[in-house]
Amino acid sequence: MKNHLLKTKLLLATTATFLISCAETPKDNAPWVDLFDGETLNGWHKLGGDATYAVKEGTIVGTTTHNTPNTFLTTDEMYSDFILELDYKVDSTMNSGIQIRSNSIPTYRDGRVHGYQVEIDPSERAWSGGIYDESRRGWLNPMTDNPAAQKAFKQNDWNHYRIEAIGDTIKTWVNDVPAAYLIDDKTAKGFICLQVHSIHKDQKAGTDIIWKNVRIITDSVSKYSRNSPLTPIITKNQLTIDEKKDGWKLLWDGKTTDGWRGAKLEEFPEKGWKIEDGVLSVLSSGGEESAAGGDIVTKELYGDFELKVDFKLTPGANSGIKYYVDTEINKGEGSSIGLEYQILDDNLHPDSKKGNHEGSRTVSSLYDLIQADVNKPIKPIGEWNTAYIISKDNHVEHWLNGTKVLEYERKSDAYRTLVSESKYAKWPNFGELDQGQILLQDHGDLVSFKNVKIRAINNTKE
Repeated sequence: MKNHLLKTKLLLATTATFLISCAETPKDNAPWVDLFDGETLNGWHKLGGDATYAVKEGTIVGTTTHNTPNTFLTTDEMYSDFILELDYKVDSTMNSGIQIRSNSIPTYRDGRVHGYQVEIDPSERAWSGGIYDESRRGWLNPMTDNPAAQKAFKQNDWNHYRIEAIGDTIKTWVNDVPAAYLIDDKTAKGFICLQVHSIHKDQKAGTDIIWKNVRIITDSVSKYSRNSPLTPIITKNQLTIDEKKDGWKLLWDGKTTDGWRGAKLEEFPEKGWKIEDGVLSVLSSGGEESAAGGDIVTKELYGDFELKVDFKLTPGANSGIKYYVDTEINKGEGSSIGLEYQILDDNLHPDSKKGNHEGSRTVSSLYDLIQADVNKPIKPIGEWNTAYIISKDNHVEHWLNGTKVLEYERKSDAYRTLVSESKYAKWPNFGELDQGQILLQDHGDLVSFKNVKIRAINNTKE
């Protein structure tokens, strides 16, 4: 009888323990989909370098190789909103990362993989879980102010990542410790990659990075999102770490009209422009040039410079970014005079078919002078595009979304010939100022701007 009672007590205790365990670990009913079947690399392909990937004992093993750039095992599918979880193990000497919402297009650095990377960093810096913008803007969300996440990474052991990308928000966890919280809308969709980093010639080849349990949620994503206690890093109208190091500054602060005035006014226009939610917009007035608020210009003058501006068009819209502007020229009707990076809906606006040089009034062209590359990577109307202009020692380049679309030599004989054949022929020495203002154009259509940044290569003067 005593033995029977003892067995009964043991059974009850075991059952209670089991029930408590089940209560503490609820079943995961989320709609997870495996990205790795444990046996093959079906659904994946390799981009970039020549490092190798293989399946071993239910894991993906990436192996470093000398004399090759970063190599990426890339999903065949593209993903926008998702929750991704995976486990990885990395050698203490080997940096790596997980690419998300990344892309490879022929016009961008000959197909180089670029986009968000969730860092794997076993070094003393310990920035695992941070967000780096591969081959683009550099660090966006480092781990400098998150010691808990820095301590969460386990050397020479398996680590677990959770990555949420929903709308403009990216959140990460390292072994269930909140790591990064980024709000950034640069890229909404792309592939996922497992990275094998390039190695220096003095590093040992044949080092492995191992992944397993790679799974994703793409259905009802917000329902399964976790809250993060971290304060988000917001990139809109802010300088990145690398931009600060390289001497960039905000040309528009995202909130006020400081540093700008009307091209034909002493102050900023009282109408025709709107600042809302970190976006500067020129309002529609029926498509008439400079008829409402008019153009706006910087109060500062610039010689050699680099300029970045995000812009968004509405259907049929027309605007422009001008540089080397002198507002003392053409004080009458119309826009102020300067070299222009054209902003235009090429499909709907009639100006795209006009111009004294064929195609020279299409988006990202040097207005009325030089046509942009017809294979330019323009995004659909209503999405943000990035214009980049660099002018140094009279060599000027226009870029669109990371791709160079034209270049020319200011003040050269070839340039002056183009001007003589254009609408600017009546303006002596057009576009040849040593210093001038930057201008955002009012062409009577709704066009928006943000992330307006400049790096003066030479000194500026008031």
